Amino acid sequence: MGRPPGGRGPRRRGAARTRNARAGRMRALVTGGAGFIGANLADRLASEGCEVVVFDALARPGVERNLAWLKARHGRKITSVQADVRDARAVAEAARDVQVIFHLAAQVAVTTSLVQPMDDFEINVRGALNVLEAARRRRTPVIFASTNKVYGDLADVPLELAGEAYRPKDADLRARGVSEARPLDFHTPYGCSKGAADQYVLDYARSFDLPTCVLRMSCIYGPRQMGTEDQGWVAHFLIRALEGQPIVVYGDGRQVRDIMHVGDTVDAYMAAWRRIEEVAGRAFNLGGGPGNAVSLLQLLGYIEEVIGRKVEVGFSDWRAGDQRYYVSDPSAAKQALQLADPRDWRAGVADLARWLAAERGPAGTARRPVEAA
Repeated sequence: MGRPPGGRGPRRRGAARTRNARAGRMRALVTGGAGFIGANLADRLASEGCEVVVFDALARPGVERNLAWLKARHGRKITSVQADVRDARAVAEAARDVQVIFHLAAQVAVTTSLVQPMDDFEINVRGALNVLEAARRRRTPVIFASTNKVYGDLADVPLELAGEAYRPKDADLRARGVSEARPLDFHTPYGCSKGAADQYVLDYARSFDLPTCVLRMSCIYGPRQMGTEDQGWVAHFLIRALEGQPIVVYGDGRQVRDIMHVGDTVDAYMAAWRRIEEVAGRAFNLGGGPGNAVSLLQLLGYIEEVIGRKVEVGFSDWRAGDQRYYVSDPSAAKQALQLADPRDWRAGVADLARWLAAERGPAGTARRPVEAA
C-alpha cells in the first residue's frame, strides 16, 4: 500500500506491498465522488497531491456541478468515470491502479428504499461487494461510508422532553452518546442494505485480511450539499428558508441528531487511510457528538437568526424507522484516528448558509448572515 499524503504510511501486514504504479504518485478511487461528501473528499485528496478517480453514476440532481467544480479546481488530477457500482467490470477497471478506495456510492434515502427495495439492495449491497472484490485482488484498503441507521430506531431508549428536544433519561448516555457497543438492529430496507454492506466490509478484513474500515456517520452537512426532503436535511432546511419556501417537518421536530461539518468528516476519512493497518476491521461512530446535538426545532430557530426572518413550518406524520434521538459517542474514533474536536454546529451552519446564498445568487442571499465563531 502507498503512503497517504500528509501522514505516515501504515505498517505492512500479510500480503501488503507498496504499489507506486505511477512513479510515486498516489491514486485514490472515490465512488460517489461527485456527491456531497465524495466531492469534498476528492477535493482534499487532490489538494494534497493525489490523482483522484471520481466514480459516479451522476444520477442525483446537481452532482454534475460538483464534478465540474472539481475539474475546474484540479484539472488533470481528476479523472471521472460515469458508471454504476452495480457494474462489477467498471468497478474493477476503476480500481485497477489505485492505492485506496473510499466507497461512498449508495442509495441514500430511506423513503426511496421503501418504494424500490430491490434497487436499494442492488446498489448498496451488491455495489459494496463489487468494490470489495475489486479491492481484494490487490489488497487495496477500503474506507466505507456507513450510517447510524444500523442501530435501528433506538425505541428501547427511555427519553424525556427538555424544551424543544428529546434526551435520554440515562445521564451517561446523555453525556457520551451511542457507542459502537450498541447492538445492531436494522430497520427499513435502507437500514438493512447499509447494515449488510457494513458487515461485509468488516468481514472482508476477517476473512480475507483486506484492510478495511467502517465509518458509521450521523448527520453530515456543509458546502456542496444539495439537500432534499429525503436526504441532507440541514441543507434542505436552509435552501427552503433562503428561498422563502415552507418547510415540512416529519414528526414533532423534537428529534435530535448530532450534526458534523463535512470538513471534520473528511479529516476522519483521511485519518482512517493514514492509519488503516492499525484500525483495519474496525467500525467507528462518526458525528458531532453531544456537543453538537441539536433538534430540528432548535436548528430551525437558529436558521431564522441566520437569515433574519421567520420560517414557515408545517408538520406531517413520523417516517418509518426515524430515531427520536441519535447522538454519536465519537470517543473511539477520536482516539484511534487522532481527530481534533469538531466544529461547533452554529458556526458550521452559518458557514453553509453563506455558501448556499453565494451559490444561489441574489435571490438566495441571507439578509443578516451570522458570523462564524
